[in-house]
Amino acid sequence: MSEELALYRKYRPQSFKDVIGQPEIVKALEGALKEGNVAHAYLFFGSRGTGKTSVARIFAKELGASEVDIHEIDAATYTSVDHIRALREEVTTMPFESAKKVYIVDEVHMLSKAAFNAFLKTLEEPPAHVVFILATTDLEKVPDTVQSRCQVFTFKKPTVKAVAEMVAKVAKAEGFTLEKASAELIGLLADGSFRDAHGILQKILASSGDKTISVAEVEMITGAPRNELIQRVIAGLAKGEPADALGAVGEAVNANADMEVFTRILVQRVRILLLLRYAPDFGAELVNELTDTDKDFLTKYSKDASSKINSETLRKLIIASVETSRSPLPQLPLELAIMELTEGVKP
Repeated sequence: MSEELALYRKYRPQSFKDVIGQPEIVKALEGALKEGNVAHAYLFFGSRGTGKTSVARIFAKELGASEVDIHEIDAATYTSVDHIRALREEVTTMPFESAKKVYIVDEVHMLSKAAFNAFLKTLEEPPAHVVFILATTDLEKVPDTVQSRCQVFTFKKPTVKAVAEMVAKVAKAEGFTLEKASAELIGLLADGSFRDAHGILQKILASSGDKTISVAEVEMITGAPRNELIQRVIAGLAKGEPADALGAVGEAVNANADMEVFTRILVQRVRILLLLRYAPDFGAELVNELTDTDKDFLTKYSKDASSKINSETLRKLIIASVETSRSPLPQLPLELAIMELTEGVKP
């Protein structure tokens, strides 16, 4: 694998057909181009790594802007009113070689209040040759006065399946084979970020001793919790026996497992188990992305009439997952959930 270029740069989408997981946005932007109905300002909102900047670059090129007429600004370092005043003067100059000049302002919520105020007039009435594309991960910090002057597009977090399919294709292009379950685990670890998925994959490919990436290899290289520990928690919950489930959590902590990842995987597995029980066709589609061992394990407990896993189990695990990052002990919300679910203790 070439070390010269980060995977997320090497495999960044180059055209709208390459964009994954944002069909409504792609359709709207392509429609605007086709109808010649392009706005003067756009605001792309979504969590990090969902493709906002990549789509902005593609849109800029589709508008006919060459590289020299596409200006990318990082608002995290371009925060002051003086920066915006300089920008106001710059936009009045004509493009070097294109019909349009496109300004992509990333993390626009980082602008100061004074900078936003100085930006409003230019944003509302830019020169005819200028298009602004603002991007943010925090829409609440972007003033309503700015939002109202833009066409706002919300980028969805990609599904685990979409991320898994993407990393499998990239691995193949790099000469590696990802087992289905390995790709699925990377998808979970990336938590809805294509960029993070590329970063995780690059680390794995650089460390791999062969060309086939197993789940065990992903667990070892990334520090993801061992699957056996996840299964022990599920088995303990199913049987209503807390000791082994809590012991598995303790082992994960001692192995320095990331408890946010641990609870996220646990939530995903219990969800699949319940879908196998209540919506077998859909559940079968999801479980087929896992290893045969996981498939057999979850199928077994989905059919176990004595299993104590139900919708309340999933609900409490979701709460534990949300609370993990805020807890003084990351494992504590999950430990409490296990105790409550197996001993009938009410919160």
